Amino acid sequence: MDYPQYDPSLPDRPLSDDELGKLDETLLSLPSEAAMNVEALDGYLTALLLAPTPVASLQTAQWLPVVWGGDGDDGKPFPSNRKRKDTAVLVLRHLNNIATRLREAPDDWEPVVSVAEVKGQELVDAEDWCIGFLQGAALDPDGWGPLFDDPTLGDVLAPIVLLGGDEAGLSEPERERLQDPQSRDELSRAAVDAVLVLLELRQGRTEAEG
Repeated sequence: MDYPQYDPSLPDRPLSDDELGKLDETLLSLPSEAAMNVEALDGYLTALLLAPTPVASLQTAQWLPVVWGGDGDDGKPFPSNRKRKDTAVLVLRHLNNIATRLREAPDDWEPVVSVAEVKGQELVDAEDWCIGFLQGAALDPDGWGPLFDDPTLGDVLAPIVLLGGDEAGLSEPERERLQDPQSRDELSRAAVDAVLVLLELRQGRTEAEG
């Protein structure tokens, strides 16, 4: 099955709020339970961009179908090839926009996460974003493994693992922390900060290699 290839040199055309909303509706309407919403998609694409194995070096077929839970032998879950292509184009545009923000203006980069107002305070919940991020990391286990195991970086990445990982192995204090909206907000903000730490590390290594 053919997919449009990711080209980081293409002009940046960020998705409008309307396009993001329609993309979310499309993904949520698919029959596959493994299809992502746009929050998980945003985390997934961010992990692909920060991965030790650059996403630009991967064939699109290696990572794109994961977004909608796989194509299956009959080409589903999309009702038509046109709908699959339109969705793929939106995903690639969003990937390109994240890449541009992280490369050119990381301080202005904002992930797609849930924000709720509770008693006049905005609380962030990045659980779905973290789930998507870990799905992206899972595509490059040899590259990400040492980062998660690193004594310093492991602590930086811990909020992503706690929010997006399997709850089965969590301790009771960790479970209680996840049940508290204020704690979830702190973890979510720390998960976002982890991206900037990884970005600085990646840029530092690139400069050292150059």
